[in-house]
Amino acid sequence: MEKVLVTGATGFIGLHCVAQLLMEGYAVTGTLRSASRIDEVKQAMTEKQLATDNLSFVEADLLKDDGWDEAVKDCDYVLHVASPFIVGVPKDENELIKPAVEGTERVITAAIKAGVKKMVLTSSCAAINKPHNGKTHFTEDDWTDAEHKKTPAYYKSKTLAERRAWDLVGAQTGDSPMQLTVINPAGVIGPVLSNDIGTSNVFLKQLIAGEVPGCPQMHLGFVDVRDVADLHILAMKHDDANGQRFIASERELWFKDVTAIMRDAGFDKAPSRILPNWVVKILGLFNPELKQLGSFVGQENFTPSDKARNTLGWKPRNACDSVIETANQLVERGLVN
Repeated sequence: MEKVLVTGATGFIGLHCVAQLLMEGYAVTGTLRSASRIDEVKQAMTEKQLATDNLSFVEADLLKDDGWDEAVKDCDYVLHVASPFIVGVPKDENELIKPAVEGTERVITAAIKAGVKKMVLTSSCAAINKPHNGKTHFTEDDWTDAEHKKTPAYYKSKTLAERRAWDLVGAQTGDSPMQLTVINPAGVIGPVLSNDIGTSNVFLKQLIAGEVPGCPQMHLGFVDVRDVADLHILAMKHDDANGQRFIASERELWFKDVTAIMRDAGFDKAPSRILPNWVVKILGLFNPELKQLGSFVGQENFTPSDKARNTLGWKPRNACDSVIETANQLVERGLVN
């Protein structure tokens, strides 16, 4: 039985990766920052009617060396999903950048040392779609300009961490180097397996509760979390994925399209009026979440996933359906105030 390490096993994407791997018959080790959350992961698997006999855990932190050698021991593959995320704009951008980059270094170094065959790294479209040159259509050949003064901290963290990963893997010597594949998801929505609902789902939650005053003129890609997990595992199993980046996005939607889908499904508090760009930027002076959104407004942003579909046969579900399914589930689980 092949063994896979999933870092960040308690997270929104990480839990789905654990579930799909167990479903496919792999042994799984999950890392978490605190052993107190082991029962949370096991409960999520039980609710999916999955046995946890082949699921183990190691306590490890992206900012500490302890635990990583133990975590990768006897693993054939690593899905490095763990990454810091702060909603809004941190006071110090290194709150995001340092754990993202140093954590990637720790996991890759330990994996190479342990003889892991392949790592699949969760990056983001944030590492692709901020070149600051007016471009609107992107592919896996594009990179965010991490040195630009207007690049948000989260975008920098994902870009610098991914570049560091490619550098470390590329510097290997020997006849059997560890392979690397990177997954670059757009906005990840979809059903939750725990109370960790994911960043994009937070915005759906706020829409349901009527906490958003209007629709910023934002245009972003969306993808279901189950399809993101599926793409990680497809990339893990296919040699054609070695040394490649794959965008994970089912379709692009304007924010007003998302709210219209929700209103049609009966979520009447989702706003219909459009917020002028200048209003969003002014509100961002007082609201950290809106401040980050201010860098998106008024720009089309296309991140098609043709490469994943054509190379790996990836078939994501309709993201519009995922919006409705997610909203319904958030209400059913009592996660909306």
